[in-house]
Amino acid sequence: MVSAERLGYQGRIYPINPKYPELLGHKCYPGLEALPEPPDVVAFCVNYTRILENFRPMAARGARAAVIFDGGFAERGEEGAKLQSEIVGICRETGIKLNGPNCMGILNPVTRSSVYMQELRDPKGLSGNVGLISQSGSICIGMLTDLRRFGFSHVISSGNEALINTAEYMEALIEDDVTKVIALFTESVREPERFIAALDRAADRGKPVVVLKVGRTERTRHAITSHTGGLAGESRVFSEVLRAHRAIEVDDMDELTEVLAVCQGTRWPTGRRLSLITASGGQAELALDVGSSCGLDLPPLPEASRMEAERVIGPITGDGNPLDAWGNGDYATNMPHAFKVLRETPDLDVIAFCSDSCDDQPMGRPERALDYVKLLADSARQSERPHYLLNTRPGLMNRVQVDFLREQGIVTIGGVRQGLGAVDRIARYLQPRAPLRPAAMQHGAGVLSLLGHSARKTINEYDAKRLLAQHGIPVTREELVRGLDEARAAARTIGYPVVMKVASDEIAHKSEHGLVIVGIADEAALDAAWRLIDGRLAAMPGGRPAIAGIVVQQMVKGGIEVFAGVSRDPDFGPVLAFGLGGIAIEVMRDFALRMLPLRQGDAEAMIGEIRGAAMLRGIRGAPPADVESLARCLYALADFAHADRANIVEMDLNPIMVLPQGRGCVVVDALIVPAKSAKG
Repeated sequence: MVSAERLGYQGRIYPINPKYPELLGHKCYPGLEALPEPPDVVAFCVNYTRILENFRPMAARGARAAVIFDGGFAERGEEGAKLQSEIVGICRETGIKLNGPNCMGILNPVTRSSVYMQELRDPKGLSGNVGLISQSGSICIGMLTDLRRFGFSHVISSGNEALINTAEYMEALIEDDVTKVIALFTESVREPERFIAALDRAADRGKPVVVLKVGRTERTRHAITSHTGGLAGESRVFSEVLRAHRAIEVDDMDELTEVLAVCQGTRWPTGRRLSLITASGGQAELALDVGSSCGLDLPPLPEASRMEAERVIGPITGDGNPLDAWGNGDYATNMPHAFKVLRETPDLDVIAFCSDSCDDQPMGRPERALDYVKLLADSARQSERPHYLLNTRPGLMNRVQVDFLREQGIVTIGGVRQGLGAVDRIARYLQPRAPLRPAAMQHGAGVLSLLGHSARKTINEYDAKRLLAQHGIPVTREELVRGLDEARAAARTIGYPVVMKVASDEIAHKSEHGLVIVGIADEAALDAAWRLIDGRLAAMPGGRPAIAGIVVQQMVKGGIEVFAGVSRDPDFGPVLAFGLGGIAIEVMRDFALRMLPLRQGDAEAMIGEIRGAAMLRGIRGAPPADVESLARCLYALADFAHADRANIVEMDLNPIMVLPQGRGCVVVDALIVPAKSAKG
């Protein structure tokens, strides 16, 4: 109530408490039924045990919305969940909108209204263009402590989201003209499809959605059969969903606030090529080290630009970006010249000036801090490129500088990783997305063709590879045999050396049971391998399993092992994983993900972004691998998986042997896990 009045709220406020005739200058009512008119919104500032007894009277009085601040509901266990469910039921029956419970409420500085629990002392600077939606009330409290660089159109503490979830709040902010950027602090997504649709709508409207997701440990999942199902945990998939739908993911509060600050600039970065001016060689080296480690693009100055810089400044260290412009110490001459050089250097998108300063600092002359930013502002007026003032540490800044630059439409950022990283995130956000690939014609059969009328827990390697081959995925030459004589004939046809494997729907990972034997060089070795496999099958725990037969397969040599797989996330659908093959996927966990369907260039990007990409390019004299063939394989797999997504839970192609350039790639082993609902 106090907060609303200090905001300048002009509507009527009705305190309700039977103990008092008046409260803070307002007539106090004994109960909801005594109000002179139906309220627009009721804020419950009482213990959770007293909510339900007042909820139906509120509905009967014609209230349209409610906020419940207290906890004690679904977050507290079964009894709390039951109470929350009863309240939601009343809301659905009567059309009441509910914020919370277990929240701080909603603050709207622009329309000067508040049902927000925390007391407002000073509304100055509160209003702005950031719409904040947070499941954590403490995050709202923390964000509202610092209004130096941006204010808020709405602060929505969503709490348990018993009725209204993040996606629905987002829909309202997308339609709000004042809101220019949306910040999310989220623990879970209630309606995935609605959430994705809201992300797409926000991106189409040019409103960045900046997301900080907590609880990143992988979802505990049972019955994971393939490697891919284990890798594509909730956190990695959610990150890929955000990327695919043009949201900006951040890892911590520093990164969140820096991105929101960058969004306040008059000009936004349209490219990722950063340039940085410093007055210190050490700062320049630090910025280059940190920037390089986190993937920032700080291209070297062209020779002509470097020579022009040195003409006035004198010799400069490094490759000129970051540009140490201190020179002979004549900053009044050197700094403007450094800005001019960068403005006139082609192929740069951003100019940042690094100069640490903060409030109440004990050293230096205060006027010098303002002189520096005046040089920055003067350069910005002569350029279409966005300019920034960078402090090397996030959170520390000089209010005089911040206020002066804010009036010029220039943003102060903090931290090389966090601040320049925020500029880079916005630049990436503004880059046009590659188009979706046109749906490929599916000439081959689907998973249903392998099921008949019986359920199959997995589809064994032999059947899986026959199906994949129909969809343009290269597989090994092999034959399925059921006797030793057939195995000998198959080996002679394929040519030694060969591999022998068991084909069984009951055995997902054959090598763990010694049921794969490689490098069989001749018929004697084949006979011995047959006897060995037969003995191991007989000794299996639980008795000899049912098998489809023994696969006699060509031995593929001279390639690099990679893997590709598809898993179906229960919330967001099918996702493609790619990385180094064999046991490396479990040990190194070096892999890339993309949601299906793929966009143009996705396969090539996945191949290039794993840490092991250097192996495919050829190292220590080894020839480069046939990456083009591998990309075609990934596209074919993705097309098939997307087309038959209703019938596939997981697929593993591991390993895929990528042969030297010009020789293609080949799938050596494969596994398909069909959906339980899939029936032939």
